[in-house]
Amino acid sequence: MKKGFFAVDLGATSGRTIIAIFTDKGLELQEVNRFPNQLIEACGHYYWDIYELYRNILEGLKLAAEIEDIEIVSIGIDTWGVDFVCLGKDGGLLRQPYSYRDPHTVGAPDAFFDRVPRAKVYQKTGIQVMNFNSLFQLDTLRRNNDSALEHADKILFMPDALSYLLTGEMVTEYTIATTAQLVNADTRKLDSDLLSALDLSEDHFGRFVYPGEKIGVLTEEIQRMTGLKAIPVVAVAGHDTASAVAAVPAMDTEFAYLSSGTWSLMGVETSSPVINDQTEKLNYTNEGGVAGTIRLLKNICGMWLLERSRIGWGDVSYPQLIAEAEAAEPFRSLINPDDSAFANPSDMVEAIRSYCLATNQPEPETRGQIVRCIFESLALRYRQVLNDLRNLSPRAVKTLHVIGGGSRNDLLNQFTANAIGIPVVAGPSEATAIGNVMIQALAAGEASDIYSMRHLISNSIPLKTFYAKDVEEWNTAFLRFEQITNN
Repeated sequence: MKKGFFAVDLGATSGRTIIAIFTDKGLELQEVNRFPNQLIEACGHYYWDIYELYRNILEGLKLAAEIEDIEIVSIGIDTWGVDFVCLGKDGGLLRQPYSYRDPHTVGAPDAFFDRVPRAKVYQKTGIQVMNFNSLFQLDTLRRNNDSALEHADKILFMPDALSYLLTGEMVTEYTIATTAQLVNADTRKLDSDLLSALDLSEDHFGRFVYPGEKIGVLTEEIQRMTGLKAIPVVAVAGHDTASAVAAVPAMDTEFAYLSSGTWSLMGVETSSPVINDQTEKLNYTNEGGVAGTIRLLKNICGMWLLERSRIGWGDVSYPQLIAEAEAAEPFRSLINPDDSAFANPSDMVEAIRSYCLATNQPEPETRGQIVRCIFESLALRYRQVLNDLRNLSPRAVKTLHVIGGGSRNDLLNQFTANAIGIPVVAGPSEATAIGNVMIQALAAGEASDIYSMRHLISNSIPLKTFYAKDVEEWNTAFLRFEQITNN
């Protein structure tokens, strides 16, 4: 019987469960089930449906139990960052978790910095300031006398909350906790001063664990419901980007990565935090990685722009949209993907048109013009961020590895290579699930270290390399992009 590792990979718009098997030929992935992850809008707030996510995970486990020739060795869960669940003293969830897209944290950082200086927070955590960081979510709930927080005995981040539903064990996994802006970058533990500013303590969180540690085993209830045995649930890199970066198929250390999905996260790996006046000014983040690494990176709005634009376009396929974009006029209109106007507009297409009008550019009229505007603007934003990373990184950057769903977008990958002027290596598209599995394999003794696993991925997963074209045209476009975004 073959040994399989069960990965639960949950993104901000969809989720999937995957079984991975190591063979003589390398790593084989088998998707078990895939499902949407939809926001719930109610009573002026946006929520995640954690029970629906849990139901779909159970469905995946049931299907895995029915596969006769595969024995599940362990289970690992990764999700997006920052969001959390409040639990009462009886262990029950007090309500559905708020989504980071909820507007209740608009202006929240400034409210917190009135009590704790911004520079002090960054010096402690090295985490970029974003409205929705858990630090500011929790402070907003505290200021609003939120009943769930008021009665919370424990606070669990999303992957840890789902692991709790499977095992009954409460943990706080390091990589997901770093996204909260509550972890001290030097001690790599929750920071007591920041917790105190929120009227919280370490007792409000689960046992602190690092990637590769065992959380617990499936409860008897879950065993009965799924048909599986007391399988271990392992703390993988609970933050999906940390899992994805673990799967970068790099053959050396002179690389940057771009985890391309709803969000684009561009960064480099370092052995220690990079916290200085420059990183603070540029709002760069130092998130926890695997094997003792730090992920020095920048969050960039990614495929969210296209996903929201597609809402009004019916069932038109991605290949059709990409073909229309490829046929559209180059550099007609450009936007700053990270402008607040694109955070969560009711009509993304109208938001893009309004931005172009406000910056004295032609309004995109067709679908192809909208999509080309998004792709070119993202590629130029990647160049802007990569320029900063080259100055901040202790290592040279000679290659950009694009991982995640966006690695399948040949047009955007080519645009990115054109913009940044170095090779772009695309793949694997399922990097997050693969990284999730890698940590499980290391925990089970099936692999020796992260570097040998990366070599295995490079040899067993098809990759595609893009080289820069039309460099002068892209250099000219970048100057215009900087002028537009600076204004």
